Amino acid sequence: MLRRGTYSIVAHDPDTGAVGVAVQSHWFNVGAVVTWARAGVGAVATQSIAEPAYGVRLLDRLEAGLDPQAALDEVLAGDEQSGYRQVAVVSVSGDVAVHTGTGCIAFAGHEAGRGFSAQANMMASADVWPAMAQAYERAAGPLQRRLAAALHAAEAAGGDVRGRQSAAMLVVAASGESWQWLVDVRVDDHPEPLQELDRLLDLTDAYELATQGDDLTGEGRHAEAGDRYERASGLAPGNHELLFWAGLAAANNEDMPTALTRVREAIALHPGWHDLLGRLTPDVAPSAGAVLEALSTDG
Repeated sequence: MLRRGTYSIVAHDPDTGAVGVAVQSHWFNVGAVVTWARAGVGAVATQSIAEPAYGVRLLDRLEAGLDPQAALDEVLAGDEQSGYRQVAVVSVSGDVAVHTGTGCIAFAGHEAGRGFSAQANMMASADVWPAMAQAYERAAGPLQRRLAAALHAAEAAGGDVRGRQSAAMLVVAASGESWQWLVDVRVDDHPEPLQELDRLLDLTDAYELATQGDDLTGEGRHAEAGDRYERASGLAPGNHELLFWAGLAAANNEDMPTALTRVREAIALHPGWHDLLGRLTPDVAPSAGAVLEALSTDG
């Protein structure tokens, strides 16, 4: 048996209907084992002597109409190793079910609240899951940030008795295709996985803004697109991809000095952006030709 000390949280956002799951563990690539979610259905955390198949089995049962408790009872009943499992499930309606088997290594336990459940095993103290629950309930902002707050609270309360190695988060919407997600980030091996998870959440926000900028550019709404690109670049300083597109957005808004400053900085970080300028057609990047010409003229 492979024992995986883990703390995790599953939760439902009543304002948006989104559901999510987040985890940290001293185990490589924990996200591939613990975190499961499906748009319009629910989210699952399966850990301790983890059986990854619980993720699919529980989501399938939720999608077929079972509530979380009935789905969990049915899956546990067919598992001879259920005493070693720790599993939590939340539906898009906010119903929650959780199981901590008596064979889970201390400190192990869970605390469920309205629309969420925090659970942990092989912890440094029994304060971990109550701290997660309190932090989640007190946190503000989008679901992913509230989930992250719970993980940080777990670590502050002692966390995994073996230390830390990997983390993951998966958030899906109240409806959509099964493959769609709002947040999908993993830290497979890192000395400070939660700090890295925070950085990836910032990047997720930045690239979402950049995607909005792309859509607005396609609609010819260049001023609004420029705002999104600028905000995206501000969330990820030093990201030359976002800096480059923020530069082209400034050119679209007839601010060539700002455009050239940003594009030059992006090229200094990665020269390939200069080559790309000459390949971008007006329908993709209306200002690329003007920026390239200005760069050539100014040297």
